[in-house]
Amino acid sequence: MRILLANDDGIYAPGLRTLRGALKELGDVLLVAPATEQSGVGHSITYLTPLTCKEIFEGDQFLGWAVDGAPADCVKLGVSELANGPVDLIISGINSGLNAGINVLYSGTVAAAIEGAFFRIPSIAISLEEDPHADFQSAAELSLILIKQILRNQLEQQNLFNINIPTAATQQFRKGLTPEVRCVPMGVERYGDHYIKRKDPKGRNYYWSTNDPPPKPTDNDTDLTSLSKGFVTVTPLQFDMTKHPLLENMQNWNLNL
Repeated sequence: MRILLANDDGIYAPGLRTLRGALKELGDVLLVAPATEQSGVGHSITYLTPLTCKEIFEGDQFLGWAVDGAPADCVKLGVSELANGPVDLIISGINSGLNAGINVLYSGTVAAAIEGAFFRIPSIAISLEEDPHADFQSAAELSLILIKQILRNQLEQQNLFNINIPTAATQQFRKGLTPEVRCVPMGVERYGDHYIKRKDPKGRNYYWSTNDPPPKPTDNDTDLTSLSKGFVTVTPLQFDMTKHPLLENMQNWNLNL
């Protein structure tokens, strides 16, 4: 199996390095990641300027390609040019920080996986709760277990998945316990729309975005509610944004000019 591994935290991120080591059990891993951190860039791509990339080595060992672009650029360029052959699986992560709820829409990590799905390649985004003592090794081992099961069970080659791992799950795993996994939809509640207003030395206003207020509780289980309970979450995603039931109904609207 040939695996393309990307992320949005940059090629030197610890989550990327740790996951690369774990994925070698499945096959050959080609690492193509941004040269610098690209968190929160969503599905942006580079087309007004040329993309440059550089081979990165650790000693005499080839590590991967550092791309001066966005996560989606890394996958697009990796599949089209750098892989020099077919790619069987796209993995994006391990991201430092959860990508759940509406953050899925902002995430460069998820965007890299979506780009892989554009190529009709099985694609999986993986994120770990941000923590000063984040256990990327445990997260990588948990991810490998889930990836194997997903590949064994998926029915369509273009399936796209988003995995989130809370700190509680890595702590349980490190103690020899088995964290619980929940297959849930992404939460769609708005949150994180608060800003801290300050002034710079010249008296100009500037704003720091925060994660407050938190999302409102929901009656149904979502990735957000399950993660808050310490469960690992797996969410199937799709990039077709068409609202098909409404589109069908619109055929009777007789819209015209």
